[in-house]
Amino acid sequence: MRRMVWPLVAVASLALAGCNSSDSSQAADGGGTASAAHSVSGTVSVRGGDQPSASAKLEVSLVDVSQQAAAPLASKTIAPATSFPLQFQLDFNPANVAPNDLYVVKAELIDGERHYEMPLQAPVLTKGHPTTGVTIQLMPQQTPGEKELAAFEAVQKQLGAMKITNGTKLDTDVSYAWQVFRQGGQVQFIRARADRGDKGFANTDYAYKDGKPWVVVRQNKANQNAKPSSIDRAGWNDAGELVLKQHEVSGKDSPLGDDEAQSLKQRAEDMLKMATGGKGK
Repeated sequence: MRRMVWPLVAVASLALAGCNSSDSSQAADGGGTASAAHSVSGTVSVRGGDQPSASAKLEVSLVDVSQQAAAPLASKTIAPATSFPLQFQLDFNPANVAPNDLYVVKAELIDGERHYEMPLQAPVLTKGHPTTGVTIQLMPQQTPGEKELAAFEAVQKQLGAMKITNGTKLDTDVSYAWQVFRQGGQVQFIRARADRGDKGFANTDYAYKDGKPWVVVRQNKANQNAKPSSIDRAGWNDAGELVLKQHEVSGKDSPLGDDEAQSLKQRAEDMLKMATGGKGK
């Protein structure tokens, strides 16, 4: 039988080639993953199971947070965004990826005044973070009107610590009674009752900032002892913009008309003058 003899140089060359092939494969499977990827994909859900309206839109972007004010590596707007959970995919040029930088997916859902934002970051792509199966959960944020109403309710809880004065006034068709709450020499709050006899009764809370109407909440009733038939809420931010406008009937809210909100604001100004004898404080 003839024996095959391989030259030593050939054997060494094959062994070296095998090592190089193994090293290249490891590099491709390890640190080279980020540069090889050309997309990031995953799922966006809304905490609490909210299903936004037909006008909602979802904005998703891939951002390099290692670079200040860097343009997104990729971005996408999905509209309407009404059925969650919702799939997304962001495609990008791998040549634009810096392997040592940190990338995150940012997502925001906008539904009118309601915004849904991420409570936690979603790192992806580099430093061992995923490029697929990314899960993002969005949380509803307070609307501008809800923020003013929450601040108003916080002031309500502090009324017992304020200086209180009382007053009444009798007009031809309506009788008024009120309490004025002051702090630091300024009127912060007026709680008023208006009795119009057969035409109805109203309990109204007026809150002020720097002598100007801030939030007004009026409960409309058939009489003093009846349950509210409706509740109107209006509020203005520091710039004087109307941000809270709610009309509630049987626990259901609808937008309060601008004219009605303006009427409540004028009523708040008139009440401040009446309760302070025109001084406004």
